[in-house]
Amino acid sequence: MTGTHKDTTITRRRAIAVTGGTVAAGGLAIAGYQSAFADETTATATETAAASASAGSSSGTCVLMPSVTEGPYYLDGALVRKDITEGKSGVPLTLRITVQDTTESCAPVAGAAVEIWHCDAWGYYSGYTTANPGGSAPAESEDGSTADDKTYLRGYQVANANGVVKFETIVPGWYTPRTCHIHVKVHTGGEKEDGTYDGGKVNFTGQLFFDDAVAEQIFELEPYSQHTGTWTKLDDDMVYDGGGASSGLLTLKPVHKKDPSKGYKGSITLGIDPDTENTGAGSGGGGGGTPPSGAPGDAPSDAPSASASSTESSS
Repeated sequence: MTGTHKDTTITRRRAIAVTGGTVAAGGLAIAGYQSAFADETTATATETAAASASAGSSSGTCVLMPSVTEGPYYLDGALVRKDITEGKSGVPLTLRITVQDTTESCAPVAGAAVEIWHCDAWGYYSGYTTANPGGSAPAESEDGSTADDKTYLRGYQVANANGVVKFETIVPGWYTPRTCHIHVKVHTGGEKEDGTYDGGKVNFTGQLFFDDAVAEQIFELEPYSQHTGTWTKLDDDMVYDGGGASSGLLTLKPVHKKDPSKGYKGSITLGIDPDTENTGAGSGGGGGGTPPSGAPGDAPSDAPSASASSTESSS
């Protein structure tokens, strides 16, 4: 099964694979954010209480999340920040992630550094803005934003006492052959330094997914609709294994039920083992995938570069 946007069908593969994404040139951004995040302050007390209740539950209620590949678009040096959009247009997304220790009765992992990265509304990643997202899309340079092509839609947040981080971003677009998704790593043992997070180890590398019905509604909106072609549904994705929340499927709530352009609130709990390391690179993260045409076969290991020649395997 593939989504709308007129093109070919993508064969299902259960191998663990690559990444996708998109950017945008039009409407939605500023007003959408104001609407999406207006109730953030009043929600904080409720969210904190919910996180505390979850953290205090028995060990049988949290699940060790399976790590998967980091994909070919990972870059070191992402900034520590809550809002990662840098002016990229798209449907606003408030993303709330709770990190729990599956070895300690689901205790929150305070101080864990959660790192995310994803494509823009047309399927482009920062650092790889000339990579072809498949189908037909405007060039990334036509989006009209002031985003830094080396850093947009990438960032870290450090978990509070309840193991919770929150990001402000946009819903990603798509690229062939991937479904709509966000990449995530959980780090422990390091520290904030020079605006980024340094040291420690990576305990979890995964991907977060969007329900097909939500993705379909969003991809019909500007600027997503300027990227035409076939987008991949969950059942046909090479990474998502059908396990629901335990496989990274986000819980999504619309800000306005009748108007998806107003944005969504997404949430998930990640159960990790703080004593285990899993970077998602190479064989440790499962089978790899092939990046879209025009993308580097490997990801650079130093700071993001728009014309990156690479040193780290994408497998």
